[in-house]
Amino acid sequence: MIFRWLYTLLLSLAAPLLLYGLYKKKEGKPAFGPRWKEHFGYTPALAVTNENTRPIWIHAVSVGESIAAVPVIKALKAQHPEQQIIVTTTTSTGAEQIAKLGDLVEHRYMPIDFSWCVKGFLKTIQPAAMLIMETELWPNTLTTVHNSGIPVIVMNARLSARSADRYRRFKPLFNILTKHIDHLLCLHQDDADRFISLGIPASNVSVTGSIKFDIQISDHVFKKAAELRLDLGEQRPIWVAASTHKGEDEQVLSAFSQVQQSFPDSLLILVPRHPERFNQVEKLCLDSEFNCVRRTQGEVITPDTQIYLADTMGEMLIFQGAADITFMGGSLIGNAVGGHNMLEPAALGKPTITGPSYYNFTDITQQLTAADAVWVCDGSESLAQMLIQLIDNPEQRQKMGTAALTVVKQNQGAVEKTLSALSQQLAR
Repeated sequence: MIFRWLYTLLLSLAAPLLLYGLYKKKEGKPAFGPRWKEHFGYTPALAVTNENTRPIWIHAVSVGESIAAVPVIKALKAQHPEQQIIVTTTTSTGAEQIAKLGDLVEHRYMPIDFSWCVKGFLKTIQPAAMLIMETELWPNTLTTVHNSGIPVIVMNARLSARSADRYRRFKPLFNILTKHIDHLLCLHQDDADRFISLGIPASNVSVTGSIKFDIQISDHVFKKAAELRLDLGEQRPIWVAASTHKGEDEQVLSAFSQVQQSFPDSLLILVPRHPERFNQVEKLCLDSEFNCVRRTQGEVITPDTQIYLADTMGEMLIFQGAADITFMGGSLIGNAVGGHNMLEPAALGKPTITGPSYYNFTDITQQLTAADAVWVCDGSESLAQMLIQLIDNPEQRQKMGTAALTVVKQNQGAVEKTLSALSQQLAR
């Protein structure tokens, strides 16, 4: 109780800065508009209500979690067409992703982690259960929801060795979190073992696998990727640097300079992780004396175009499908990020290169590297050498891509396991 009181006090002091960062206007970031009140529990009622069932509440904090939640949402609606689903996100970019689901769900912004904010949300929505996508855990939210008699289930739960060590040092906080969670649906057995080692009853932990392996690439994506490839140049070597972060673009451009010495007609599709950095990255490309074209400008791509700056959201699969090789960002800047998910290029049958920091996706990366579907570089020089080797060897690229797709197919079925586990938990 004392620990939670201290946490709430610290959150009260930090809230102005956190909210400033959330609401600060940035280019490419959708505005919250009058909906900012939802963060404080002033939640509009559902547009459509069902007297026979209460809605299921799914929380997906931002873009990545929202995309990961989509297969579960679609499967739930397929099994139970009348079941209402409300999805909350914290960010406006996450809200954009959920909006693509149309009438399948209703969206609201997640109340901030004060009990009175969460109570306001619960009073209006009255959910039957709270499903949290990945390990987005807030002490006051979990306590308030649990004390209201609403079961809390975490999907795609993961716990790295690094996070487990951190929780051991702050065991009171971990205990507050986990005693209010009814069940954890873990990505892998390693994750489950770490939760259990921290004191979670084994009966409250299941291994369902990663929902992200159940990615389905639509014909629309393949069609758009093929069209983009024609626009960019069917015969020239093309690689994509996906989800790059500040401090990483410079290394990517350095590697590209070396690639260009061996393959002057090669083209880089550069996809910054955060839309507010689009202008900054464009300036970096121009300052490095590359011929750069932005996707939103709609300019014709010529043989002289060297960098195609992907300044849009939600088209990553198209960019990866149009490229020969993917470099996955968030992996060349120390331990600040811990990498990003490499399953999308794998599902497209593409070879992938990552930097040495991929701790958020250790198991996925280990499976892919064991199959020789992913290579790990240690910096820009190593990245350039690997790119040159793959560009020069189409058979190697094909072999790696086939191995990547095989790993994905061998691990599919997590959505079905998740739905089965959810049915058991919700029936209690």
